Amino acid sequence: MKNLLTAFIFACISYAAGAQTYAEQIEKFRDDYKQEFLNDPRSPLKRVDFKYLDFYAANESYRVTATFKKVKDKKGFMMQTHSGIEKHYYKYGKVTFMLHGEQYSLFIYQSENLLKKEGMEDYLFLPFTDATNNIATFGGGRYLDFKMADIKNNQLIIDFNKAYNPYCAFGEGYSCPIPPRENDMEIKIVAGEKLFLKEK
Repeated sequence: MKNLLTAFIFACISYAAGAQTYAEQIEKFRDDYKQEFLNDPRSPLKRVDFKYLDFYAANESYRVTATFKKVKDKKGFMMQTHSGIEKHYYKYGKVTFMLHGEQYSLFIYQSENLLKKEGMEDYLFLPFTDATNNIATFGGGRYLDFKMADIKNNQLIIDFNKAYNPYCAFGEGYSCPIPPRENDMEIKIVAGEKLFLKEK
């Protein structure tokens, strides 16, 4: 009986620790995200600006498992950017997933420039817009990053809590890709990074 009680208590502690772990993981992701601003010489932000960064509280319901389908796109297309410069991208695949009882699909892209850059050949890019844009989040949409290795058995974990703003949300002079219309989500994605609170 004592062993059963001990096992039950341990299970409860483990469950509570697991519940905390997700929020801690998101906090760690955001700490790393901030550090990248300090490491990038072209960064629009300094450490003193971090107090103006704002995020939704971690919400695991916005972490979904998507079905991945490869797209054969040898030609690619020119993606618009906020500076007016166009950048060449390929459609790499399409992901389909359920979110709060509804099915959605988004496209994942691959940059031609990064394909030529050593160490970035496996980088995948998922830009999207949603109904929070221009209200609670940046009007130009938000981004998610992946690597090819993240796709396992034709499945991909998409965590909108990791959605982040492009540099254009913080300053001028950047050529940030504008999410194609096919990646416009009509619902509110109340997860990830919110509007930058400092006036430009």
